[in-house]
Amino acid sequence: MEHFKKHTDSTKNEDGIHILVFSTSKGLQVIQSPTKSVILSLIITEEISFDEIVKITGKSKSTISVHLRDLVDQGIIDSLTDSEDKRKKIFYLNSRYVGRFIPQKWGQREENSVEFLTEHIINQGNPHEFFQMMFHIFRVELIQEGINIDPLLNRTGIKIGETIYHQLKDEQTDKLIHNLSIFWKNNGLGRIELEKINPLTIRAYDCFECGLLPQIGESACALDSGILEAVFSIHLAKKVKVTETKCYAQGDEYCCFEII
Repeated sequence: MEHFKKHTDSTKNEDGIHILVFSTSKGLQVIQSPTKSVILSLIITEEISFDEIVKITGKSKSTISVHLRDLVDQGIIDSLTDSEDKRKKIFYLNSRYVGRFIPQKWGQREENSVEFLTEHIINQGNPHEFFQMMFHIFRVELIQEGINIDPLLNRTGIKIGETIYHQLKDEQTDKLIHNLSIFWKNNGLGRIELEKINPLTIRAYDCFECGLLPQIGESACALDSGILEAVFSIHLAKKVKVTETKCYAQGDEYCCFEII
């Protein structure tokens, strides 16, 4: 049941409240049902069969059927017939995952962090640093209200990565990473370096995205992850998965991305 626990933990706060937001052809859809949230956390990651959903959640087939039908009617998911077994259905995401809302997840508001950022804006004359502070104030305010927009940031990062790849591309992975490190530095995103090739692991220091965020106990570099996902998916000619294993926002000394 570890797989089930991982997904349920990612969709609820300590009060057991699940609020996920999706953009569909019918407009925004807000999901608060714990069971639907768990189902969606599975489908967001990959296409999955009805039987797998039942097995992972531990719910009855009738219960899962009702929830899946509701989610299809809302335009959030859809299904197709399993090519290997016509009797089975495979469910997939038919919408865009916008983010999640977790009321008061971080407890009391940390006004000092906003005051710190505001002070830096007043004292800085550098346009880049001014924008950086504005970005972080925005992120801090969202975090303190329990609003997580990582899916949107990740998709933005993917678009950026797809756009810049032609400037960075090289047949050799180490040379591509060198080009990427120059791009990172020149654009004030911080400093990145190769940790190891297998699995491909990259460290990031002085991270623009999370370096000034309060420690929230989880990774916060969805934009960077999206950029790396796009760049290395194109470079390796396959879909890669980027997992942030260390992050300043978790209290680590640097951010670390594993690319598989």
